[in-house]
Amino acid sequence: MEIEKSLFDNLQEFFGFDTFKGDQEAIITNILNKKDTFVIMPTGGGKSICYQLPALMSEGTAIVISPLIALMKNQVDQLRAFGGNDSIAHFLNSSLNKGEITKVKKDVTEGKTKLLYVAPESLAKEENTLFLRQIKVSFVAVDEAHCISEWGHDFRPEYRKIRQVINGIGDNIPIIALTATATPKVQSDIRKNLQMNNATLFKSSFNRSNLYYEVRPKKNVVKEIVKFIRNNAGKTGIIYCLSRKKVEEIAEVLHINGIKALPYHAGLDAKTRAETQDKFLMEDVEVIVATIAFGMGIDKPDVRYVIHHDIPKSMEGYYQETGRAGRDGGEGICLAFYSEKDIEKLTKFMKDKPVSEREIGTQILKEVIDYSESSVCRRKQILHYFGEQFDETGCNNMCDNCRAPKTYFDAEENLLEVLRFIDKEGEKFDDHHIINVMIGQNNQPVSSYKHDLHPLFGKGKSLGVNYWKSLIRQAELNDFLKKDIDHYGLLTLTEHGRRYIANPYGIRFILNRIMEKADEDGTDEVAQGSGTLDTELLKMLRDLRKKIAKQRSLPPFVIFQDPSLDEMCTHYPVSLDELKQMHGVGAGKALKFGKPFVELIKQYVDDNDIDRPLDLVIKSTANKSALKVSIIQNIDRKIGLEDIASSKGISYEDLLKEVESIVNSGTKLNIGYFVDEMIDSDRQEEVYDYFRTAEVDSIQEALKELGEDDYTYEDIQLMRIKFMSELGN
Repeated sequence: MEIEKSLFDNLQEFFGFDTFKGDQEAIITNILNKKDTFVIMPTGGGKSICYQLPALMSEGTAIVISPLIALMKNQVDQLRAFGGNDSIAHFLNSSLNKGEITKVKKDVTEGKTKLLYVAPESLAKEENTLFLRQIKVSFVAVDEAHCISEWGHDFRPEYRKIRQVINGIGDNIPIIALTATATPKVQSDIRKNLQMNNATLFKSSFNRSNLYYEVRPKKNVVKEIVKFIRNNAGKTGIIYCLSRKKVEEIAEVLHINGIKALPYHAGLDAKTRAETQDKFLMEDVEVIVATIAFGMGIDKPDVRYVIHHDIPKSMEGYYQETGRAGRDGGEGICLAFYSEKDIEKLTKFMKDKPVSEREIGTQILKEVIDYSESSVCRRKQILHYFGEQFDETGCNNMCDNCRAPKTYFDAEENLLEVLRFIDKEGEKFDDHHIINVMIGQNNQPVSSYKHDLHPLFGKGKSLGVNYWKSLIRQAELNDFLKKDIDHYGLLTLTEHGRRYIANPYGIRFILNRIMEKADEDGTDEVAQGSGTLDTELLKMLRDLRKKIAKQRSLPPFVIFQDPSLDEMCTHYPVSLDELKQMHGVGAGKALKFGKPFVELIKQYVDDNDIDRPLDLVIKSTANKSALKVSIIQNIDRKIGLEDIASSKGISYEDLLKEVESIVNSGTKLNIGYFVDEMIDSDRQEEVYDYFRTAEVDSIQEALKELGEDDYTYEDIQLMRIKFMSELGN
């Protein structure tokens, strides 16, 4: 009871929250009772409080092992803001100089530091191990614990040595391991390697109820993305692409369209990547266009949307990346663009892998295809992948499929046919084989099992492949069937499926709609507004937050997070005591940052001048393809047009067509440097004089007038481009 009381007091005092989220209270109590603890919790579930709060409450210093320097810095900044002093949290890694390291060790030794963040590489250094032996360690937190496992998506060999180092620091030190990856293989590796087989397991639901999921067909994708970002002006987002080249291209297109965007991928040097992250955290950049390298190392709670320009190669990847949105519990829009061409590319990536790896990779990719093409609740499909059964009514229309009109069909007869086929013929077939039997598609596997002679062969041909794919998918989602991904996607009957064969009943499934063109008028309706009562005050508070953040060299959300500002705009706190009552503020933050905020609110209340801002005007944007962007850049660098054509793998004639298209759309291009090399000044003047007085811009007409012996078609085309650019734009 004593622990419980102090838990809530400390939660309010340090973090400004009145209640715990999910299993947080039980996890924290377990650690305070010195028990090993294993936490599997999705991104945004509130993992960090699970070790931060017990560290603040325990005697000694908690060691937090974290894989990324940027992540450590974010968390240390936040803790210092919450706690009201800079000694409360430190990090020890390769970014510090000797003087800074001495300061950290002094604070730790004097008992001022409650959390010490360490990279696994730094932890293993002998000088650090010797130092840690001399201090009182309350417990060790292993964050991103999936890095231990070679089956995890971010394997780090240094994580394998953590247990050995902990044993060298002291005896019976409790461990809390935390991860957002829930596959049984990874769980087993973590327990084994950290020698924590008796740890209490806390596994949270993977449902992120605040996230909205939508998949659109990949048509006019750049235009769609620009339109979406315009509709969400002032909000921050991440766009994921599969290749570095595409990242650069999209970032450039956004930049040309007046959107503050930067690229982020592993091909950029460390300094540039760090600067890009800082700009995103400080809200100097609205959008990061990134490969999967971005996200792990950043703890930004107010990312409002995640866009997948390319569909990811696994559901784990999709879930991790969409999980960057709405970590503060606020708005989070997850928009993915899907095309069969993307799938073809991903399949090609796997062609050089060993057969078994390729087969499993194909099954994992198939899950992504089924997710993208299905008309069933997206949330239900995601949670099913992670082993959770979910009733789609709980989605609350927070996905495009739940919002769309549905057509149902009676599934009982055909579902029974599929289940009985698997029961009788054996659990050794995938969905592809069963669909081939149903539609009468004979091939080697079908004939080798004599299924071309089966009574069901060809019986469902008139219903089509899409129907049978949807029926089997929904049979799986509703627990009649189970797909064994590790064994090439073979379908097996569940207990529920066997019971259904014995006692069938009427059941309806959703008829799958083939992905159509996105509805131009309705697709962005989810993206409107933040639901805040006073948007003018919110703007003023955000500006103030940004100003203070710059003065203190901190990310804005470290000052106050979006939900805190939203609540200030609802309750108008005009004193520090009132401010402490706001969501996520707490005493430390109120004292450290609160004064200018309450002063601004008080003045605003006195003036009572509440003007609504004008609705956002979405300007039309130039639809510049990635090739056009690259051409513009190369011309700016004064590279010869023939060289540009060669580097892009297109003919000189095709390049001139592209350049003409750019100029005709209103962009000014200075190709004078190239024209001067090709055509002397007198002839240039002659063509200019012709175009100045010509009634049409026809090249054929110009050649007739100027003489086909003196000029080539390309000469006139070049001069027309120069003329249009200089005088028309």
